[in-house]
Amino acid sequence: MDTINSVLSSLIPYAEWVMLFFVIGGGLFLLFYSRFTPYLLFRHAISIVRGKHDDPNDPGQISHLQALFSAVAATVGLGNISGVAIAIYQGGPGVVFWMWMTALVGMIIKFYGCSLAVMYRTVHSDGRLESGPMHYMTKGIGFMGKPLAVFFSVAGLVGFLGVFTVNQFTQTFMSVVDPDVTIAAIGDFNWKLIIGISLSIITSLVIFGGLQKIAKVSTAIVPFMIGVYFVGVMVILFTNVEGIIPSFELIFREAFNFDTAVKGGFWGLVILGVRRAVFSNEAGLGSAPMYHGESKTNEPVQEGLVAMLGPFIDTIIVCTLTAITIIISGAYLEVDANGIAMTLYAFEKSLFGYGDILLLLIVAAFALSTLFTYSFYGTKCLAYLANPKIAKWFNVYYVATITFAAITSVGVVINLIDLAYALMCIPNMIALIWLAPKVNASMKLYLKKMKDERT
Repeated sequence: MDTINSVLSSLIPYAEWVMLFFVIGGGLFLLFYSRFTPYLLFRHAISIVRGKHDDPNDPGQISHLQALFSAVAATVGLGNISGVAIAIYQGGPGVVFWMWMTALVGMIIKFYGCSLAVMYRTVHSDGRLESGPMHYMTKGIGFMGKPLAVFFSVAGLVGFLGVFTVNQFTQTFMSVVDPDVTIAAIGDFNWKLIIGISLSIITSLVIFGGLQKIAKVSTAIVPFMIGVYFVGVMVILFTNVEGIIPSFELIFREAFNFDTAVKGGFWGLVILGVRRAVFSNEAGLGSAPMYHGESKTNEPVQEGLVAMLGPFIDTIIVCTLTAITIIISGAYLEVDANGIAMTLYAFEKSLFGYGDILLLLIVAAFALSTLFTYSFYGTKCLAYLANPKIAKWFNVYYVATITFAAITSVGVVINLIDLAYALMCIPNMIALIWLAPKVNASMKLYLKKMKDERT
């Protein structure tokens, strides 16, 4: 395992710069190319999610709301709780600012990607849909898009595993429950292995039910888990009101600390913020288009606007709540451990000694919803590389890796996923920039339609 981790660690520096160039460079290009128009339609995006513009006759399997919650279920999870803690552990409070900046750019990236997912999807006679980055690459770019689509799909077979989620949930359970002590009476077991097998069984019960079952479960879990987490964080903030403004000041001050101890200096801090933000909201990866491409709509721009809300919910809101909680509690100064241990300490210290138990329940909901939704992404990749009949076997491989992730180290898991994410960003961002004129043309027609409806 140490050898694998060494190999992955040696490749990460190259992947970092690739991700910075494509996600931030490509995202800024799309930002200016769109003339900031998607931001101006933020309120309209919310009205779309609320169903004000739904047409039951439109093709698709799931509603705008289900598509958003399914995509958010995959992103709002352990990346927001332990991912933020990892970012602060590695780069200090200033890294949060660069996560915010990446999220703002990520909103535009998701707008273009999910618009293209609807624009280039295939609706079969039986109502079955084919959508996602591999399809807008192949159909939109043509012959040159095929190698990009294959590259993306192969990387996705690794990137769309739930290994980080499983690993961090296992760490949380072992820290809070400590079964070797609390349940020692029933015998001496490998509890990490038992947790992995249990998660594999629970996940299997949902993911083999298909997209609609995943969407239904995600729509039920996501609002609940965000609500409970929000209440817990609000209690912490209200009992430490005097520390809120200083926490934000610390983030802004450290964001431009050119003497930072982070490896690579200031640019190392920026890269770390990009990596953790992409890990959190998946902007640029091409995952969200797979869900949003399944939504019931004939308007590509509508779905792009809905998808744009994802990074805002995920990083601007949820990650910020986690970061302020960690800073305000002093956990980032007192805990010298990578992963969720820092957030656990912040909750336990700030919520009267019971916060770690509450966080365990929240993490369980986060972990399950993420595991349910990630499997769908992997099946789409395998379906493209092989065929839809073969795709279902991804779930078997997916479930097997859950047990593996429970017993391996957090370092291996983080390096594996970071590398896969960087590789997935390359073909997807090339496709988004290549096809951006198509989205702009569609957006121009949509704005004209909106104007005509108002007059």
